[in-house]
Amino acid sequence: MERVVFASGNAGKVREVAEMLRGLDIDLVPQSDYVVPSVEETGLTFVENALIKARNACEHSGRPAIADDSGLAVDGLDGEPGIYSARYAGEPSDDAANNRRLLEELCDVPEPGWTARFHCVLVYLRHAADPVPLICHGAWEGRVVETPRGSNGFGYDPLFLDPKLDRTAAELEPEVKNRVSHRAKALKALIGQLRDRA
Repeated sequence: MERVVFASGNAGKVREVAEMLRGLDIDLVPQSDYVVPSVEETGLTFVENALIKARNACEHSGRPAIADDSGLAVDGLDGEPGIYSARYAGEPSDDAANNRRLLEELCDVPEPGWTARFHCVLVYLRHAADPVPLICHGAWEGRVVETPRGSNGFGYDPLFLDPKLDRTAAELEPEVKNRVSHRAKALKALIGQLRDRA
């Protein structure tokens, strides 16, 4: 079984990705197991930031790495918070503060502008100088609701409504979320590419 470092300190993401990778010959471990320092996300896109994080994890661990960069893009806010989703309300990152700021920014936006989508880009590097990284993207269409609902998940999950399921991401059981989310879609694509490469 190959040990792969997941380039994130977000325990919720680590759990989600490890659960979805079950069945592959991969032992996913958080970057904290290798004392990988955090790296400044200086990219202007989800792809650039995921590459920065994956390369950093490879360099410090000597292991292959998977990195995720994801966020919420709201139509009425011209795609904000986007790549700044985790630190929308400033540093240190705070889910409750980010959710409050999102609702404040939307208070003067007409209701049709509350449509949104979660984006997730996953990058897999075999080593820090890997010239052909695997890059996969997934998106989850929905809308922002005025009042947080649900206690599952993390981040903007309590405010993000899946209109087909009529539930917020935080109201979904993990096994349902792991089938329909942006991360699930990106990970399904990544698993396919990893199997093709094996």
